[in-house]
Amino acid sequence: MNLNILKQEFSVCKVEDLSMVHLEADFCFIGKTDEELSLVCATEDVPGNTTARDDGWRAFRIQGSLDFSLIGILSKISSLLAENGISIFALSTYNTDYVLTKAENFSRAVEMLSGAGYVIE
Repeated sequence: MNLNILKQEFSVCKVEDLSMVHLEADFCFIGKTDEELSLVCATEDVPGNTTARDDGWRAFRIQGSLDFSLIGILSKISSLLAENGISIFALSTYNTDYVLTKAENFSRAVEMLSGAGYVIE
């Protein structure tokens, strides 16, 4: 399985509303519940109406479109990283999954996954 490293640094944020969110940015993940409005975006795109943020995340994408019937892809990656003391923040889109780790753990995460047979691009 191929993993594509994303070049940006990311931030995980809470925002007051979507009025200042740069929806046209290449990466803009929004999650809304009855309790919060969350945003994951490139750090350079963090809006001014952010009420909380955690900077310093790096990410990779599972390359290609994943069929909904596929089982265990994210589980295998997260388990391997967890066994090596690396926590993740996972995001899913219609096509694929994204895995974020803190920047200080990213090189080690890539090394672990590469050693486990993942092709890192």
